[in-house]
Amino acid sequence: MKQLRAFLDLIKFEHTIFALPFAYLGMVLAARGLPTLAQFIWITIAMASARTLGMGFNRLADRHIDARNPRTAKRPIQTGKISVRTVVAGVIISLLILALAAWQLSPLTLALLPGAVAFLLSYAYAKRFTWLSHFILGFTDGLAPIGAWAAIKGSVFTLHDLPAWLLLFAVTFWIGGFDLIYACQDTDFDRAERLHSVPARWGNAAALALAKVSHIATVALLIGTGLLMSLGIIYWLGIAAVIVLLIYEHLLVKPDDLTRLNVAFFNINGYISITIFVAAFLAVIIH
Repeated sequence: MKQLRAFLDLIKFEHTIFALPFAYLGMVLAARGLPTLAQFIWITIAMASARTLGMGFNRLADRHIDARNPRTAKRPIQTGKISVRTVVAGVIISLLILALAAWQLSPLTLALLPGAVAFLLSYAYAKRFTWLSHFILGFTDGLAPIGAWAAIKGSVFTLHDLPAWLLLFAVTFWIGGFDLIYACQDTDFDRAERLHSVPARWGNAAALALAKVSHIATVALLIGTGLLMSLGIIYWLGIAAVIVLLIYEHLLVKPDDLTRLNVAFFNINGYISITIFVAAFLAVIIH
């Protein structure tokens, strides 16, 4: 039990809340309402296991780097609260559960699984090679809504599937944007370790500016989704709330003042994901 708690702490399982509502968003928009109970359960399992797989593997890949970083040196692997062998076992189990969920959902989700797994595993190494690592992470998380859409619709490559692609890139820029903010606290460390990030290459001010542009793109893509799906006034009120939350998030963080970064990263983004899902869900149900 202690090892399980340490594993869940290691991967910050509670942060699944960031991406899970977007998976549900793709689900309810594809179903134009409620999916079947089985679809809901397997999509939830797929999302949770995919995030566990990605985060667990990321912690393994970065364990030596994290040990040298004062901010991450007290994580469970680094302090010995959990063994590498246990984390490997957790990653393998997560992969097997994800494969089972994809198989249960649809032939298309099973066919798309290898590509999704490739992103879930490879993004852990992206910062070693490119400053685009923030958006590779965002794209990986963006696979959640398009995967849920594929599970319901059984397609993602027709013109009617365009809303799913808008959601994918909305999440790409949303996650990429707040990862840019989060990376600002490791600017000096990343430079010393020769790791690639926007803050390390161009500084915190440039990173925060790019985060603002990314979040403007997020809003534009969510607006496009609403127009394509003919969502009603409740959805647009949700978009307005998201805009306010994003503005507040950016007001919390300054290039030379990151003291409120955790509030911006954890609290505000949790509110954003839940707000847009609830607004879209109500809009679809009422319509």
